[in-house]
Amino acid sequence: NKMNELYQFIETKIRQSGYPGKIDGEDFYDDVSAEAEDQENGTYLFIVKKTDTLLYKGCMTVLDDQFDLHYVDIIDEEETYHVDFDN
Repeated sequence: NKMNELYQFIETKIRQSGYPGKIDGEDFYDDVSAEAEDQENGTYLFIVKKTDTLLYKGCMTVLDDQFDLHYVDIIDEEETYHVDFDN
């Protein structure tokens, strides 16, 4: 299944950043894709606040029927984990 492969890829990239917390690729994808919904085509910075101490800050390009996630910084308490999806 292509989506399961994508979720696995997301989880792998996030783990490679050193992020020690629990991560679910599907939940992460859903959070980020919600940021792309109803946006005009273009490149956007976004912030997803998961909890009082956990947030995602990132950059994506929105195209007609898809989005391209460039990077996300996972900020957990005082620690930042940079996840580069372009490499």
